[in-house]
Amino acid sequence: MQLQQLRYFTAVADTRHFTRAAERLHVAQPSLSQQIRALERELGAELFRRGRGDTALTDAGEALLPLARRILADAESARSAVQETVQLRRGRIRLGAPPSLCGSLVPDVLRAYRTAYPGVELLVREDGSRDLLGKLAAGELDLALVITPPTVDRPPGLELAELLREDLVLVSDRPPSRRRARIQDLRHRPLVMFRQGYDLREATLAACRAAGFEPEFAVEGGEMDAVLGFVRAGLGPAVVPGMVADRSGLAVTPFADPGIGRTIALAHGTELPLTRAALAMREVLLRYLAEAGQAGELPPGTRLLAQ
Repeated sequence: MQLQQLRYFTAVADTRHFTRAAERLHVAQPSLSQQIRALERELGAELFRRGRGDTALTDAGEALLPLARRILADAESARSAVQETVQLRRGRIRLGAPPSLCGSLVPDVLRAYRTAYPGVELLVREDGSRDLLGKLAAGELDLALVITPPTVDRPPGLELAELLREDLVLVSDRPPSRRRARIQDLRHRPLVMFRQGYDLREATLAACRAAGFEPEFAVEGGEMDAVLGFVRAGLGPAVVPGMVADRSGLAVTPFADPGIGRTIALAHGTELPLTRAALAMREVLLRYLAEAGQAGELPPGTRLLAQ
């Protein structure tokens, strides 16, 4: 049973005439009659009583007609749903990002995407970069903004494109004593420290150890909002991304060269092609960064990397 045959059948049922049905469908009347006969053979019953002046439905035809209309309506709904998805009037994008980017870069990108594609559902997963890469590899995300990890930590089947280099800065609840901080200034100065597994924790520890000391902690174990809250409460300074510091309301001190930095990359799986919604998200993100770079409106302490 073919959809075309059901369309021919409903047209004959509506017009009660084979020739008029063929004219409505813009097909040759012999071809239409042949398809109706093929449908009757497959169903094992005549669907029409054929007369010279009129064509009427048989009992079998009466039973088939509402079902045929429903099947054709469902087929049209399926076609429309696919077309809407292809044209990005519908769809879904699953984006992952670390908490530091969810509080800085991601909201602006999502606003631009939502403006361009208001019918696409946005699902955002906030997590550490290592966990996000695992979810990409498992097919649970379409795209993820991550902090570029060491190669040995990268699951197979993923592609990463480095986008931004961002400086890390020192934030505190009081004005800084100097224009630029040094890593050595953190020695014997208890820090507010992120929880285990946080990219920023690892970057801070690595910088301190490279300078020859282990940092002291005033409090540790927080997420981004908690860390900023602890700093505001006067518990100690913290090392945070420049994009986050710019919106924190805290006193900000950049580090003297060589400083501390991190690289932000866009990652996706390579086992399956990106959906149209994901391709559009990547395009919106790259365009947003390019336009912000040209206008000199990138967040403080960030610079575009060659694409």
